Amino acid sequence: KTGRGVVCFISNYSWLDGLSFTGMRERYLEAFDTVRIDCLNGDKYKTGKVAPDGTPDPSVFSTEGDPVGIQVGTAISTLVRKADHAPAETVGFRHLWGRSKRADLLASADADPATLYDDIAPVLPLGLPFVQTAVGSEWFDWPALPDLFPVSFPGVKTSRDGFLVDTDLDDLKARIADYFDPGISHEEIARRYPAAMKKTARFNPHTVRDALLARGGPDKSGFVRYIYRPFDTRWLYWEADTKLLDEKRADYRPHVFEGNLWFSFNKRPQSGAAEPRACVTERIGCHDLIGNATCFFSAWLRDDGEDTGRRPNLTGTARRYLDSLGASVEDLFHHVLATLHDPAYREANAGALRMEWPRIPLPDDAQGLAESAARGRELAALLDPETPVPGVTETPLRPGLEAIAVPDTTSGRNMAGADFALTAGWGHVGAGGAVMPGQGRVTERGGVFDVHLNDAAFWRGVPAAVWRYRLGGYQVLKKWLSYRERPILGRDLTAGEVRHFTDTARRIAALLAASSASGP
Repeated sequence: KTGRGVVCFISNYSWLDGLSFTGMRERYLEAFDTVRIDCLNGDKYKTGKVAPDGTPDPSVFSTEGDPVGIQVGTAISTLVRKADHAPAETVGFRHLWGRSKRADLLASADADPATLYDDIAPVLPLGLPFVQTAVGSEWFDWPALPDLFPVSFPGVKTSRDGFLVDTDLDDLKARIADYFDPGISHEEIARRYPAAMKKTARFNPHTVRDALLARGGPDKSGFVRYIYRPFDTRWLYWEADTKLLDEKRADYRPHVFEGNLWFSFNKRPQSGAAEPRACVTERIGCHDLIGNATCFFSAWLRDDGEDTGRRPNLTGTARRYLDSLGASVEDLFHHVLATLHDPAYREANAGALRMEWPRIPLPDDAQGLAESAARGRELAALLDPETPVPGVTETPLRPGLEAIAVPDTTSGRNMAGADFALTAGWGHVGAGGAVMPGQGRVTERGGVFDVHLNDAAFWRGVPAAVWRYRLGGYQVLKKWLSYRERPILGRDLTAGEVRHFTDTARRIAALLAASSASGP
């Protein structure tokens, strides 16, 4: 407390901006005169172990025998306290990237710190982060998302996706019928459907099934459409009783009704990239839609105890703002969506968007809000895979879209038979039954990609920006493919699924064009 000295340590770098470490960072600023951070990156989760220039970025702990090193990113922290102590007001920060970071660190050991580090003034409302944090000058003047839409719900978490979720409704109904058949033993159900009968700390499969068998057959209204991943809507069996669904979100489902609009967001993204995190749907959504802990915000809410009544999901502040402009809750909903998909907004506030709920600039006049809402409505239609979009998924197509993701074969004939088998290595089953993405096979030619189903069939002409497009931490097209590798799906693709890939690629191309238009 009264002495002097130097503390130097290397650690996981999550404490540099994690909100749970705010008190720790505050104490370091109080107790030390100088704080310097050498950020060594190499993180599997935030950056994918890729440097900003696209080159590999292994951990500083990588070796010839283990070229990747540990999974998490690391940083060296140097804390200096002088005898004549004055609390630090800024933090010295620098990034080190790539395979040479260890050598670069050693080579700069004797350099003047003033030439190595950028000075960062930690921002108190964001929790005093010790990293470079992009935040616009007006950020804290804008209302946060919950200050506009006060009610949100976390998504459904089954913990048994392989049993309760399916792309095919008939297959899902057949599994559920077996599960509710009292003539089939627990042991036989476990043999046929291991995911349904695996015991966990929160789930006793025999007790749960016994209770449901005693109640009677399945709930026929429980088969619902389910937005599982971006542009990937499936079927879910939603069961109100027991823990068959790990987190059923019973308070969420009544508000999911025809005509109600939802967008997704998660407060703390797994990826550090400044990428959009707002999907749009009328369906019930998955906890992992855009990474862990997805929340869903709606335009409308059901009135308590009513099956048909609805009220806008608005705070008093938001209602007064809309009343002053003669606008509606759906205008605000679509304005927020346009804001969240505006690249300039995300880039200018990328650091803040990693730390807290987004804050939304509100237009001063009705015309500004109407123009932004119009952009949002266009984006909403493109983001919902179940909404047809003239010119994008319906002919006549907009100029340039007709050449994107065209189904083709190496021989030039129409796809048929075995051509529909997805066997190019797009996915595999990992630990715990989770589907993990694979390398797959793409062929680049002139700035576009041919994306292969197998040795004979491919989608021709996927622009690089479309192929690499990410939404909520997922590379959208690659993620969709990973779930449909034949050993995982258990069958070949249908013609409709091949067309869905084409439509999704064209939606993304249109999204990129729309998002690049002037933002709110």
